[in-house]
Amino acid sequence: MSSTHPLRRLLRRAGAPALGAALALGVTLTMATPAAANGSYSGRAYVYGAGVVSDDFNDEGVVNVATNRLTNATCLWQTILWASGYLPSSGIDGAFGDQTDAATRNFQRDRGLVVDGSAGKASWAKAGDRISQRDNQSGWLYIVFDGTAGARSAYSSHDFVLQRSPDGNYRFYPPSGGPYWAGYNSRTCS
Repeated sequence: MSSTHPLRRLLRRAGAPALGAALALGVTLTMATPAAANGSYSGRAYVYGAGVVSDDFNDEGVVNVATNRLTNATCLWQTILWASGYLPSSGIDGAFGDQTDAATRNFQRDRGLVVDGSAGKASWAKAGDRISQRDNQSGWLYIVFDGTAGARSAYSSHDFVLQRSPDGNYRFYPPSGGPYWAGYNSRTCS
């Protein structure tokens, strides 16, 4: 019994600082959740929608070379640029770099938006004009992004499918596969 007392004392002494550190970390995490920290307008971790599908992209977060640069939300934005004829399918990798910046600027210029290379609220909302619901299967909404027609760029225009889960989170199917959840805090597409 006497050999367990020093061990208990050591655990108590080490446990208090460890518990304090864990609590402090927990308070920090609850104060700055990943979705809130990433500049998302909706404050959510995923591209999100509720109600009418045509309004779903009106409050999305920023993706650009500095914010949410390496995410599946960027991958969704690149898929939109591909479907709109501004980016080759090889440019859909979830990394917002120079090619995506230039394609975003062209998208913005052609739509009368502020040309800053940052896909923010206005750019997402303009892209949302091209989505429409096609089906509802047990609360899962099947949505199509209507790619633009014509040969105004070197890249073919294409439609692609998105799905909105019953809890409102989006996933999408880029030309290279999928589905991928359109998250602001992870990157699984490439």
